[in-house]
Amino acid sequence: MKKHRSLLSTAALGAGLLVALTGLPGGAAAQSVQPAAAVVQAPEIPPANAMAHARQFQSIASSNGGNRAHGRPGFRASADYVKAKLDAAGFQTTLQSFTHQGATGYNVIAEWPHGDANQTVFLGAHLDGVTAGPGINDNASGSSAILEVALAVARADARPTKRLRFGWWGAEELGLIGSKYYVSRLAAADRRKISSYLNFDMVGAKNTRTWGIYTESASLGATFREYFTAKGLATRGINVAGRSDHSSFANAGVEVSGISSDNDPCYHARCDDINNIAESVLGHATNAAAHAAWKLSGIPGRVPVPVTPLRPAA
Repeated sequence: MKKHRSLLSTAALGAGLLVALTGLPGGAAAQSVQPAAAVVQAPEIPPANAMAHARQFQSIASSNGGNRAHGRPGFRASADYVKAKLDAAGFQTTLQSFTHQGATGYNVIAEWPHGDANQTVFLGAHLDGVTAGPGINDNASGSSAILEVALAVARADARPTKRLRFGWWGAEELGLIGSKYYVSRLAAADRRKISSYLNFDMVGAKNTRTWGIYTESASLGATFREYFTAKGLATRGINVAGRSDHSSFANAGVEVSGISSDNDPCYHARCDDINNIAESVLGHATNAAAHAAWKLSGIPGRVPVPVTPLRPAA
């Protein structure tokens, strides 16, 4: 179906000035600058991190008949790989099964157990490919990007204001089956708790010069544009409509957006292998996703402020 280094925003660095009377001769006072709380931006994730996941998906496909399609062993192995990484990182994970065309499919859902569960920022990507090839740009790229963002959240031991949830969808290529199944099984009250859904589909195409940003939400799209503008990368609005998993959420009333790299000459072909993506492109997708996750979920923190003792007054 489809489709067609960290953001260096100005941080508000503040410092509290503490004046301590020290009883120095002559009544002199010593002053020192103390660190103060400030907003922390998303970490710069090395592009090689996400590329390592993409290589693992290539290896899985190569060991399982050359693809990772719904109902095939390569897909289940891909789901097991993702879940194992998330389990080890401390996520609350679920392997949700469904049946389509007589075969069992799976969604992998992972929730970071911090933040307000009544406000959820959801990042998702489809994990399956077509039977013709390994499905690396479509869509090991998006799957790798959000997996690495999730692991970065765990490495940072992040404490977001909102809840962060990640999803890897099965059988997208057969009609968005996995994401539709997931959304249809949510109670209406639980659907309303999803503040936003961000989709990452085909985000590693080589020679990408212009990034596509979904047009469904101006505010969510602006969050992605912040990252790309700071990197000097061109963007354009794209209307993916009902051709990827964001539409399953949009149809349920959730605000959605997402990104995509440039056109792929190996779309749904055997040549959509590890040589069909570029590490630098995948790196930008990963860091754009991290920027959105950090900003929209409200991950707080501190940045170091130099402590500069001031000399006592003469």
